[in-house]
Amino acid sequence: MQEFNPQEFVNKQVAEIRKVVNGEKALIAVSGGVDSTTCAVLAHRALGENLLCVTIDDAFMRTGESERIAQLLSQPPLNLPMKILNVQKHFLSALEGLRDAEEKRKAFRETFYKSLSATARKESFRFLVQGTIRADIDETTKGIKTQHNVLSQIGISPAERYGFQLIEPLVSIYKPQVREVARHLGVPSELSERQPFPGPGLSVRVVGQNRTDKLGSLKKATAITEENLAKHRPDQYFATIIDNEEKPQHPRLTHIRETVAQHLNVPSRHVFVKAFQDKATGIKGGVRHYGEIVAVKVQTTNDSVHQPPIQDLVDLQTKIIRANPSFTRVLYGVQETSQKQPYVITIRAIQTHDFLTAEVSEIPWTTLSQTAQKILEVCSNVSCVYYDVTPKPPATIEME
Repeated sequence: MQEFNPQEFVNKQVAEIRKVVNGEKALIAVSGGVDSTTCAVLAHRALGENLLCVTIDDAFMRTGESERIAQLLSQPPLNLPMKILNVQKHFLSALEGLRDAEEKRKAFRETFYKSLSATARKESFRFLVQGTIRADIDETTKGIKTQHNVLSQIGISPAERYGFQLIEPLVSIYKPQVREVARHLGVPSELSERQPFPGPGLSVRVVGQNRTDKLGSLKKATAITEENLAKHRPDQYFATIIDNEEKPQHPRLTHIRETVAQHLNVPSRHVFVKAFQDKATGIKGGVRHYGEIVAVKVQTTNDSVHQPPIQDLVDLQTKIIRANPSFTRVLYGVQETSQKQPYVITIRAIQTHDFLTAEVSEIPWTTLSQTAQKILEVCSNVSCVYYDVTPKPPATIEME
């Protein structure tokens, strides 16, 4: 296998972008993630003042992120020509009432490209550059999940539908190579080493239906989770939020409770199990599989949370899902309040090389407990905080 050469890659892509654009102007949407940022720096090297970079304020970014990213990318050393598109109302309206993960992803995709199409027409741009990478294509074409930035590969013509020609300089490489290119281009480490953030933003971390208070709590939990887990250096780490609505009288919960008790060597009366109404995206037989979410809570004799090694919980997850294939996600309780609230939060942290497979990070219990406590303090509508102990596969990295 030939070693990847970032210098050769950059030279080839710069020449190709110049050839395709041929003196005209191009547009690129930059989220601040390593893929879109690297792609923007590459395109700027090729096109200079003929490139306009926009960051889309779609309501699903982290708190204050659009402004922070625009400022960071527009100043030295990158000096990218940045503009913020405030289209929050369009995105919130497009996703209103949708509960299914794929429906939400497709609605986000349509609104995303319509927003860029309007800008392209206004600025008389015929070309859209974007940071699609090989993993995006793999997951979409293999039916695992629809990445919002995959079009022509699934039969959608950008020119016919949105009025612009697509240029994808990074489409042949994976995340590790993207980071190599970013370092070669002098992208600051704050961006080149930044953990991935999904194109549809927090919309795929709001499991089920989006609501204003639900999204607001997720943004708070996201900030706390990222701040507390950063020191342990997972490859990706974040929070998700789920409606605290469980399926009554689920036929498999008794069996799961006994499995938990036996595996962790605890009395079954100390084990509490529930299945949520909403489902999560998983992988079964190499393709997408919507499965149920099971939450496990184990108490000690003094009513505190039983804290086994994380690897024991991952092994437990394997037993549960093998015996109960309708489930794609296993959560383990970290801390909860005394009264039921509308939502629960999950903490997700993984280690991965290519993001096509991932292992659960062994985050210390002290960090998990401190993070959960802070989340419950600031999110009054959250009942419980769980740690997601499901690798990829059988789960995807994101919940939706």
